Amino acid sequence: MKLILKILLGLALLLTALALWVSIAYRPEPFPAGSESAARLRDGPYDVGRFDEVFVDRERPTQANGDFPGSPQRELPGSVWYPLGSDASNRPLLLFSHGFTSLRSNGRYLAEHLASYGYVVAAVNFPLTSAWAPGGALVEDVLAQPGDLSFLIDTLSAYDRISGHALSGKVDNSRVGVFGISLGGLTSTLAAYHPQLRDPRIGAAVSIAGPSNFFTPRFFTHADLPFLMLAGELDVIVPWASNAEPLPRKNPGARLVTVLGGSHTGFSHGSAYARMLKNTDAIGCASVTRFIEEDANARWAGLFGDASLGFDYTVPDELCRVDPLPRAINVLRQQMIARVVVRAFFDSVFSPDPNARAAARAYLDASIDRELDDVAVSGVPARGAGR
Repeated sequence: MKLILKILLGLALLLTALALWVSIAYRPEPFPAGSESAARLRDGPYDVGRFDEVFVDRERPTQANGDFPGSPQRELPGSVWYPLGSDASNRPLLLFSHGFTSLRSNGRYLAEHLASYGYVVAAVNFPLTSAWAPGGALVEDVLAQPGDLSFLIDTLSAYDRISGHALSGKVDNSRVGVFGISLGGLTSTLAAYHPQLRDPRIGAAVSIAGPSNFFTPRFFTHADLPFLMLAGELDVIVPWASNAEPLPRKNPGARLVTVLGGSHTGFSHGSAYARMLKNTDAIGCASVTRFIEEDANARWAGLFGDASLGFDYTVPDELCRVDPLPRAINVLRQQMIARVVVRAFFDSVFSPDPNARAAARAYLDASIDRELDDVAVSGVPARGAGR
């Protein structure tokens, strides 16, 4: 027994030492001292509360999948982060969508930061695209996920009217934004623009490394709202050149912010624990290709609509085709950039202070590009922003 305890203690000490070494050896480069970027990276003035809940949409079914027989409802295990304080009322609502084979926790670093600045942020595990999907992750169920976001808007708006609830008086459903990583970025884009799936209550959208190569310019004519694409230059899962780079031409007025040296999985909270790797997309590719072995684009050919709605399914499959993987920047640095970019974008749309909206737009249009060598910005809003 003593020997086993000694072995366990030794392992615990080794793991602690390893964690300490990683935290010291793989610290991110800080933003320039005294810069606007450094100021924007700091947490906001609000303490942050959180509650977890399994949201259940009893009006919409979950399809059968593998050995999972399906369900007459959609269960959405979720977390909600919100600002604390008597003055934290009537706040914008933001919905985060996770990526394929991922979890809601991978948006935690963004949710906590946004909530500290007064946003109410909700995230759920989607029924069939999460890491714990019954029957195995099914990418085609992304078609149902915009409806999940609409259900959450309904539910959280109703909580605003319940006396004594954590969200009582906190949710302004006239200011709703969506954002997500990878397949969650696609979910957010569909919820914002798709002529049948979109929710007109959504006033701004961010796609973080979301697939968009099969969108044509026609797709973005179905709605007029501020849109931002945040992407990593070295993304091998959703390659930058075919997905992110064309966005400002397809959607005039959209912003594109590129993290130079950024990877795909570097935007996900959990990748911080593997930042000693050359490129954490190695983990992402192993997870995604486990469930998508054939032509990735063929999996959803025709799923969202035809050319008349703005889709072109003839684009080539580029999923995880790069070998060897290029060396990416520190994951924590990439997430620092994501924090300041995502909040500045939503501030530029939803802040009640016109000076704050203007300052956030100026930061995205010029300051961040000037201050951070690993950020490039293209696309200047011509419509929608700051309405």
